[in-house]
Amino acid sequence: MQLKKIVIVGGGAAGWMSACLMAQQWRGDIAITLVESSAIGTVGVGEGSTPFLRDFFQTLNIPEDEWMPACNATYKCGIRFPGWSSREDFASYFHPFNTELDQSGAIQFFKDCYARRMGYDLTPVPDDYFAASAIAKMGRAPFARMSDGSVQVATDYGYHFDSHLLGEFLKQHAKRLGVVHIDDKVVDVKCTEAGGIDSVQLAQSGRLAGDFFVDCTGFKSLLMREALAVPFISCQDRLSNNAAVALPARYAEDKAQKSAQPQARFPTETIAQAMPYGWMWRIPLTQRWGNGYVFDRNYADFDQIEAQLREQLGSACDDFSARRIMWEPGRLQHHWEKNCIAIGLSQGFLEPLEAPMLRIIQFTCERFVELYQSDGLSGRAQQRFNQSVNQLIDGNIDYLQAHYLVSSRTDTAYWKTVQNNQVMSPELARLLRAWRSKESFDSVLSELSDALVYHKTSWYCLLAGKGEFNLPTKQAPASAHAPKQRLKEYNAKGAQNCLLTEGG
Repeated sequence: MQLKKIVIVGGGAAGWMSACLMAQQWRGDIAITLVESSAIGTVGVGEGSTPFLRDFFQTLNIPEDEWMPACNATYKCGIRFPGWSSREDFASYFHPFNTELDQSGAIQFFKDCYARRMGYDLTPVPDDYFAASAIAKMGRAPFARMSDGSVQVATDYGYHFDSHLLGEFLKQHAKRLGVVHIDDKVVDVKCTEAGGIDSVQLAQSGRLAGDFFVDCTGFKSLLMREALAVPFISCQDRLSNNAAVALPARYAEDKAQKSAQPQARFPTETIAQAMPYGWMWRIPLTQRWGNGYVFDRNYADFDQIEAQLREQLGSACDDFSARRIMWEPGRLQHHWEKNCIAIGLSQGFLEPLEAPMLRIIQFTCERFVELYQSDGLSGRAQQRFNQSVNQLIDGNIDYLQAHYLVSSRTDTAYWKTVQNNQVMSPELARLLRAWRSKESFDSVLSELSDALVYHKTSWYCLLAGKGEFNLPTKQAPASAHAPKQRLKEYNAKGAQNCLLTEGG
C-alpha cells in the first residue's frame, strides 16, 4: 500500500517533531495533516536534550541561531548529579557528553576505574577526566576559538529549551513544509471492519480520514490505547517515581558564581539533585530556570513536595505557579498497530532523568520513516519497528534504574527501598554483578551490546560517579595519581579557550 495521507493527532513536541521529519522526507508525495486542540494543554515544562537533537535540526536544515533564540535555548555539556551518594569523595559528579578529544582521558578513566575495582585507593570521579566537565564548570560554551581565529566544536553537546516554545517553533516550520494544521478537538475515533483507524471525528470540522495515523495525544493515548486497545506494560516495579512538581524560577544573582565567572551568562549543565523523596531538576534557559521535583507518591504528597521545592528555590520562585504531573511509568506492548503508530507520551513514559523522552520521540519517528522507505507498510517493517522501539525504551529503563540501585542515600525509606529493589532485567543484574566483582566489565558490556542503549563511557560514569566501589584495600603508588592530575589541568586549560556562554 502506498501512503497518500497521514493524520497526526496531537501537537506538542512529539506531534510537531513528527510532522517536520515526515514532511521533510515526503514533501509533495504524502499529504500530512496535524490536528490539535488549543484548548487542551501540553505536558511540556522545559526540557534538556541529548546530542541526538543536533541531528534532528541538521536533518531539517535549521541552524542554531534560528531556533535557539526562539526557544530560550542554552547549550548543555552534560548533567551534574549532586547528593545521590553518601560515599566519601563521591558526593557529586558530572556526566559529560564526550568526543574524540576525550580519548586519552576516557582511557585513563577506564584504567583508574579498573584499578579501584581491583582494590587500589584511587578516586576516579568522571569530572577529572573529560573536557566537558571543565567547560561546564567555567560556564563556557562547547566551542573553542582556535589559534587562527576560527571556532570549532570542543565537545559534544545537547540543549536546554522551553518545550512549549519549541513546539510553537516547529509548528511554524512544519506549516512552511506544507503540513496542514487543524485546531479542533477529537470527539470520536472511527475504526474499520478490519480493526484499523478509519477516521477521527472533530467537534467543529467533522470527519477527518487518512491512510495512516500517528497518535501524539499524550498520556491519554486516544488512538493506540483507547481505540485500538494496545496493552500498556507498567514498569512501576522498577522505576517507582510517578509524579513531579514543576516550578519555574527567575535568575537570582549568585555572587560566588559571578566572581568565578564574571562574563558567563548561562550555565551549560543540567542539575539532577537528589532530594529526600526523589530528585530535582534544574534547567537553565535564557529567561529563567526550569525546575522540578520528581518523586514517588507512595512516600510524599504534592503539597509536601511543592513545599520542599519552594524552600530549595527560595524567593526566586515566588512569582510562579507550580504544575503537578502524574504518570504510570511504562510503555505500550508495541508501538505500531494496524495503520497507527504512537509517538511521545502516548507510547509511554519513564521519567525525566537523563532526558530520554525526546530521544525516544525522535528515534520512533525516524525509524518509521526509514522502514517505510525500505519495506513499506509490510509486516516485516512493523515487526522491526516494534522490536527496535521496545529495545530503546527497555534499555533506557535499565540505565535509569541503575541510578537508584547504586545510590547510597539512606536518609529516607524512599532511598532505602529503591536501592534494595530486586526487580530488574537479567541484563542489568549481570552488569552490576560484573562491576561489583573482579570480572571483566568490558567483556560483559560487549556480551550484552545488543540489549544496551547507553555506551561504555556512560555506564562507567554512572557507576564510578556514584562511588559504586568496595572500600580500597591497597595503597596506590603516588605515580598513579599523576595522569589524572595532568588530565585535569589539561582540560581546565583547554576550557579557557572555549567561548563564554551568550545563549542561543
